[in-house]
Amino acid sequence: MKILIIEDEARISKRIERMTRDFFDKEVQILLCDSVENGLSTIETNSIDLLLLDLNLNGEDGFDILQSVVVKSFQTIIISAYTDKAITAFHYGVLDFVPKPFDQNRLFQAFLRFTSPEKQPGGDLQFLAVKKAKTIKLINITDIQYIKGAGIYTELHVADGHVELHDKSLESLEKLLPPSFQRIHKSYILCWHEADKLVVESGGRYNMLLKNGELLPVGRSKYKEIRHRMI
Repeated sequence: MKILIIEDEARISKRIERMTRDFFDKEVQILLCDSVENGLSTIETNSIDLLLLDLNLNGEDGFDILQSVVVKSFQTIIISAYTDKAITAFHYGVLDFVPKPFDQNRLFQAFLRFTSPEKQPGGDLQFLAVKKAKTIKLINITDIQYIKGAGIYTELHVADGHVELHDKSLESLEKLLPPSFQRIHKSYILCWHEADKLVVESGGRYNMLLKNGELLPVGRSKYKEIRHRMI
């Protein structure tokens, strides 16, 4: 596992590094950066799994990095004293916001959200960011009908009928999405507001009929949970 820490205060950076090694293991690879420029350069040249980001980097705004990395496949945890920016950070899809000053227990709580396969209560995600040529486009969560797995990527199927490709996997997105989204199949996450009715077909196959007429497969292991929710 490769973890990037972007923090301009050396003392705090080393403290975060020590706690990170204590939580994971001694073999985790940790990269340290102290500026927006160095951080962005490291992200472009390394395949990382988790970013720990401060929002005030020698007077530079860490949001300059955040807006560039929310399209990436890795998860981001903010560690910052700027708690007034927490809501905005969650809107843009960070996994957690750890306010400074912090202790080991609070940082470990954030790490547990990262390592847990289960969806946990988190922030108020409002946008998913996708790359469009050399720019970043924000997709409003309320416009997404369903999300389909496409290898290491995902397809965002939006209300006007077009599809946007996102770098995060279904598993990563599932941890960020609000309760209105539910995993109905190994390859699909559905916005519950788009569900019309559950269809049972011969051979023990299940589908979800959407309000727009599309049919999505429902996994057998998900059927009982989905049927109960529709009652």
